[in-house]
Amino acid sequence: MARCIMVQGTCSNAGKSLICAALCRIFRQDGWRVAPFKAQNMALNSYITADGGEMGRAQVVQAEAAGIAPDVRMNPILLKPTSDIGSQVIVMGQARGNRTARDYWGDKKALIPVVKDAYDSLAAEYDIIVIEGAGSPAEINLKQDDIVNMGLAKLVDAPVLLVGDIDRGGVFASLYGTVKLLDEDEQTRIRALIINKFRGDVEILRPGLAQLEELTGKPVAGVVPYGHFDIDDEDSLSERLDADAHGAVVRIAVVRLPRLSNFTDFAALERMPGVGVAYADKPDQLEGADMIIVPGTKATLADLKWLRESGMEAKILKQHAAGTPVFGICGGFQMLGRTVSDPENTEGGGSLRGLGLLPVDTVFHPKKMTTQARGTVGSLAGVFAKLSGTAVEGYEIHMGDTARAADAQPFCTLIRADGTEVLDGCQAENTYGTYLHGVFDAPGIALGLEQALAARKGMTLDDAVLDTAQIKEREYDRLADTVRQSLDMELIYRILEGKA
Repeated sequence: MARCIMVQGTCSNAGKSLICAALCRIFRQDGWRVAPFKAQNMALNSYITADGGEMGRAQVVQAEAAGIAPDVRMNPILLKPTSDIGSQVIVMGQARGNRTARDYWGDKKALIPVVKDAYDSLAAEYDIIVIEGAGSPAEINLKQDDIVNMGLAKLVDAPVLLVGDIDRGGVFASLYGTVKLLDEDEQTRIRALIINKFRGDVEILRPGLAQLEELTGKPVAGVVPYGHFDIDDEDSLSERLDADAHGAVVRIAVVRLPRLSNFTDFAALERMPGVGVAYADKPDQLEGADMIIVPGTKATLADLKWLRESGMEAKILKQHAAGTPVFGICGGFQMLGRTVSDPENTEGGGSLRGLGLLPVDTVFHPKKMTTQARGTVGSLAGVFAKLSGTAVEGYEIHMGDTARAADAQPFCTLIRADGTEVLDGCQAENTYGTYLHGVFDAPGIALGLEQALAARKGMTLDDAVLDTAQIKEREYDRLADTVRQSLDMELIYRILEGKA
């Protein structure tokens, strides 16, 4: 049976996910078979496994850092927010419908066996399990029936590392307060503290670290510096959503929908030399963009309504009429069509007119399509004609079916994991849409797209083809090196072995 260690945080975005990814890579480098685990994740960035299961992106990153294939057992419960008070509940990779927060919390106890079975199954196959908590264990209003922080730590007998984010301020108070709000047995489970995202000279912290250790009775395992790593982000707290594309040769504007999902689709574009990707939620932010992308969303109808009411729709149509290409992915593809209808109340019911840039109509159904797929871009017209015939691969996550007009052209031909061949997406007059998440990850797509956009401006860009897999491996190693140098790894191993 595997040994385990758990990383909890004083708050959301304290850096738990990356610390866990770093530990996964470090343990792997040290020769151990290691797997990540998070009982319950809440995020709109998800991933589809080889067998069609849906899981949180953070555990995918951690699995890649550990050198293993993502598996829904690593994230048995995924909550995808659909509104301020409700989420789609995904259990062991399969959607179980939408629930309000009150209903979910009332029934959550019934999911404990699911969590335990998933954990035990992984623990039987690996040497070490690196467990990630969620939010803070000191959310005292949510402690009853907790299955992701101290409740899980007790369930699997995990020692805990508590991480605080010094970049947002008040790290000593947050670490001390978190420890002291816990029950005595929970305080005992915390074996060490970690200060994350530090900028400056660590020697300045020494007096505070000593006093923190004295007040809490817990050793500080280390101070991790603030770092920028090209690693997929989990949710809307990502720094990349505030990126600025000014000064880039090619400027791409991604519409920042209220329920934006899977913005990891655009990481490959962000890496291209000379390309700037910026997220826009106001019409004037689309001005001067060389391409506009309408991304995926967890609530197509609600975000389509926002697009209209915010003035973004009118601006997109104006830019498109002036020659700016528009690209839609998943929910964004649906919005670019003629109509989006929800006759079975999948997203609250109703029907809305789309932007009308593509001759397609979408009808939602309760059954969710989740599959990996690969294929070839079709014969494209317009600015991206040179992408015709390029290989693509990725995954589909969507509700409903989209039908093209009889004379409309698909964007690509895909072969799904079950062998089914489908004509996917649509293209018309410099507008392109697809259900394929990860479509830009194919080196030929990202390179061809940026070169086509640069050529329209009479400019050229480097023809370097980026290998996404190599970039990820490099970044995981960089992250691991930073954390290994910052933490007392001898102490971490003693904690893992039950000796500290």
